[in-house]
Amino acid sequence: MTIKRLFDIPHYALEKYPKTDMFVTKYHGEWRKTSTQEFINEGNKISRGLLKLGIKPGDKIALITTNSRTEWAIMDFGLSQIGVVSVPVYPSISSEDYEFIFNNAEIQYCFVSDKELLNKVMKVKHNIPSLQGIFTFDNISGAANWREILDLGKDESTQIEVDDLSNAINTEDLATIIYTSGTTGRPKGVMLTHNNIVSNVLGAIPRIPKRRSLDYKETRALSFLPICHIFERMLFYLYQYNGFSLYFAESIEKMGENVKEVKPHYMTVVPRLVEKVYDKIYNTGSSAGGLKSKIFFWALNLISKKKVISKPSGLQEIIADKLVFSKWREGLGGEIVTLVSGSAALSTRLNLMFQNAGIPILEGYGLTETSPVISVNSFDKMRVGTVGIPLDNLKVKIQEDGEITVKGPSVFKGYFQNEEMTKEAFTDDGFFKTGDIGHIDSDGFLQITDRKKEMFKTSGGKYIAPQTIENLAKASKFIEQIMVVGDGEKMPCALVQPDFEFAKNWAMRNNLTIGTTPVEIAKSAELKQRIEKEIEGINEHLGNWEKIKKIELTPEVWSIESGLLTPTLKLKRKAIKEKFIALYNKMYDHQD
Repeated sequence: MTIKRLFDIPHYALEKYPKTDMFVTKYHGEWRKTSTQEFINEGNKISRGLLKLGIKPGDKIALITTNSRTEWAIMDFGLSQIGVVSVPVYPSISSEDYEFIFNNAEIQYCFVSDKELLNKVMKVKHNIPSLQGIFTFDNISGAANWREILDLGKDESTQIEVDDLSNAINTEDLATIIYTSGTTGRPKGVMLTHNNIVSNVLGAIPRIPKRRSLDYKETRALSFLPICHIFERMLFYLYQYNGFSLYFAESIEKMGENVKEVKPHYMTVVPRLVEKVYDKIYNTGSSAGGLKSKIFFWALNLISKKKVISKPSGLQEIIADKLVFSKWREGLGGEIVTLVSGSAALSTRLNLMFQNAGIPILEGYGLTETSPVISVNSFDKMRVGTVGIPLDNLKVKIQEDGEITVKGPSVFKGYFQNEEMTKEAFTDDGFFKTGDIGHIDSDGFLQITDRKKEMFKTSGGKYIAPQTIENLAKASKFIEQIMVVGDGEKMPCALVQPDFEFAKNWAMRNNLTIGTTPVEIAKSAELKQRIEKEIEGINEHLGNWEKIKKIELTPEVWSIESGLLTPTLKLKRKAIKEKFIALYNKMYDHQD
C-alpha cells in the first residue's frame, strides 16, 4: 500500500509487520504490550467516540503527557484518521503558555496524562472559552477518564463514518499544530500537513540502518524524548513504518534501568544526554581506584587520539575494547545499532569517542518547520563534525549571508493565524529561512556554524558566533552550561553554570573546601580559577577577537523550570542575561 497520510502508517505496519508488541509502556512496574491490531482497534474506538461527542474534521484537540506512553499514540492515530488536528503540548511549559496556546488554537478538548498536568490546565480553564472538557490517562478521582471516549466508541456500526472521513482526507490537509517555544516571545504554532511529516519519514528511512542479523519482530526502539517534539515524533512514525517495537521509557531518571530491561537497538538522543552518559562513565571510571582507574584512563587516552572512525585494530585497541568499551555498550543495553542525535550540536570529540567505542551516532539537523529532518549522517556517508548530507527530497541553498534555506515537501504550511510571520519566514523564491548559518562542503556535507540571530558584534566591529565557542566549552567536565556574551561590548565574556556535582567531587579529591550548595560553590575562588584554566585552553582554538576575556559563575542550575532553558534545552539568552545582570555588569565594569 502507498503511504500518503499519517494514519496510513499503522495500516501499512499491520499488513507488513504485524506484532504483538507494537507499543510497550510500563504501568505499576510491569511492561504492558499493545499489538498492531489492538492499536488500530483502540484508535478506531477513539475516532468513533469523538464523533459521538460531536467532534468534526478540523477541530483541535490538545495532547499533553509527562512521559510518552501508548495512550498518546492511540489518541494521535484516532484523531488523525478523522481529520482532527492534534496539538501536542510540552508538559514543562507554564500555565500561562497553556492558556495562550489553547486560546490561539481554539482547543475544544484536552487529554492529559496525570494529576499534575490536570491541575496545570484547570488553573487556566476558566480563561479558555473554547475548552469543553479535559480527560486524563491516569485514573484520577473526580476527573473524566479517556476510557470514557473508548467506551463511547465501542459500537462498531459507526465505523463506516470513520472510514468515509479517512478516505476524504487529503495529503495536504493539516495534521497537527506544534507550538515552538522559541528563545524569546510567545509560542508560534507551526502547521504541519500529513504530507509534510510523511515525506520526511520516507526521506529519512534510507539514512537509518536496519539490523541485518534479526528480523523486525525482534527489533526494539526506546523512546524517552518528549513525543510532542517533532524530532521524536517523526521517528515514532519511522519506527512504525519499519516494524520496530517502540518501548516508552518511564522517565529520564529511570533511563538507565529501562535501557537494561529493554536492550534497545535504536534510541533518539539529544547532545545533553550523550554528555551526561559520558560524565557518568567518566566518574565511574575515575572513582574506581587502583588498577581499574589506570586501565580506564589508558583506554580513554588510546581512543581520544583517534581522529577517524575505525574498528579496534592492533592488540592495544582490542584489549581496551574488551576491558573498557564493551562495558560502555553493556551500559546502553548491549545491542545498540545506532543513536540518532539532533536538536543541538553534538561535540565532535564526544561523537568520535562514542563511535570508536562501538556506539554509532547518526547526527542530523532540522527544525519543527521542516518536519524536522533537513540532513542527517548515515553509515555509508558520514562525516563527524557535520550534520550529514541533505535528504534527497529537499533542496538546500546557502544564502549570501551564510543562512541555510530549504525547499521541499516537508517544509511547513505556515504559522497558525500569523500570515505576516509566515511571509517573513520565506525568501522571495520560496525557500524557508532556517535562521542558522552554515555551509556545504565539496562532498555535500552540511555544517552548522551558528544561529543567525545569536551572532553579535563587539564594539570593535568583530562578529562573534557564540554557539561555536559554547560547544567547545561544554566539552569541559567543569562546565554544565555556558553563555558567551558581549553584544556591543569591547570583548566577549561568559556566564558559566558549573557542573556542581563534578565540582564537589573535584574539591574533595583536592582537599578543597568550596561549599555544598550552588550559591556557595559559585563563590569559590579556587573553582573559578580552575574553570578559567579550562577557558584558556578553549581560547587557544579561537581568533584574538573571539577569546573569552572574563567569566562569572552563576549560583544556580539553568533549567526549563527556572525559565532559563527552552523545553528542547536551548539557552533562553535574554532571560539568562536578565537573571544574572549583576554578574554581567561586573564582567564589564558597568554600574548597576
